[in-house]
Amino acid sequence: MPTQAVLEVQALGRQFGGRQALRELSLRLEPGEILGLLGPNGAGKTTCLQMLAGQLAPSRGWVRILGLDLYGSPRAAKRRLGYLPERPPIYPDLRLGEYLHYCGRLRGLRDAGLRSAVAAVIRECGLETVSRRLLGRLSKGYRQRVGLAQALLHDPALLLLDEPGDGLDPLQSRELRALIRRRAERGCAVVFSSHRLDEVRHLCTSVLMLRDGRELYRGTLASGINTAPDSAQGTRVRVRLVPPSTAEALAAVEQVASAEALDDGRIRLCLQPGTNPAQLSHRLVERGFGLAELSPEPSDLERLFLDGFGAMDQAAWA
Repeated sequence: MPTQAVLEVQALGRQFGGRQALRELSLRLEPGEILGLLGPNGAGKTTCLQMLAGQLAPSRGWVRILGLDLYGSPRAAKRRLGYLPERPPIYPDLRLGEYLHYCGRLRGLRDAGLRSAVAAVIRECGLETVSRRLLGRLSKGYRQRVGLAQALLHDPALLLLDEPGDGLDPLQSRELRALIRRRAERGCAVVFSSHRLDEVRHLCTSVLMLRDGRELYRGTLASGINTAPDSAQGTRVRVRLVPPSTAEALAAVEQVASAEALDDGRIRLCLQPGTNPAQLSHRLVERGFGLAELSPEPSDLERLFLDGFGAMDQAAWA
């Protein structure tokens, strides 16, 4: 018997005056899935999350959480979701325990159940050392953790996170990824936006790229996108030569297995097994090529992002 979807979205759209901020978005998320929202500023990521959280009414379409209509039965549906907006919703004059007890009561938690949930989420988010401090005096990273704690307090089935890694140092980012994975292993479905492709690669089971409110790409990371170059076929790099040369000329170099010209003037090289970039650069200089740039080949996810948004950015600066 198929499991019930945690999140179902059909033809979701939002219009602000004459601007279409989100267009005809449809998706389905099963228990344990982690969806990464990618796109440049203004792509519609925050608008999408606000509508999934019930904070912004759609112009069209519907959202269901565990079968409950988010706009028809908002209170029942919202009990199943946790939401961390772009700016953590904290009260600077409260201490951590006061704030979380307040959030818990809003979520319907009471007495021993509330005290147990608060203690558990403080441990889970690593907030023990700041439990007595005013929230307004916490660093940005700790305020982000507090915002995450309030989203997790009632053990939601759906977790919506808008740039959750913002303000976190590398260690805190690793702890955040581990926390999200643990929640997913317990059946929680997660949607989060990020500008950090490494975060998406290491964490997500699928990715959705938005551009101007439209779906640009959707894929499953486990099967649809390779997250790193295929080492079995040799290391892949990109080079830029001055003066320019051709892919055919580089393919004749013995360290190169194949060469492909790119639209930006660079050439993608797949090296022979056992050849490293340092050996290649030495050989190119020996052969008289003017090597201006040698960089690792981006992962497939990075290529999708750069191909999808790079041309737009170049046009904006032209």
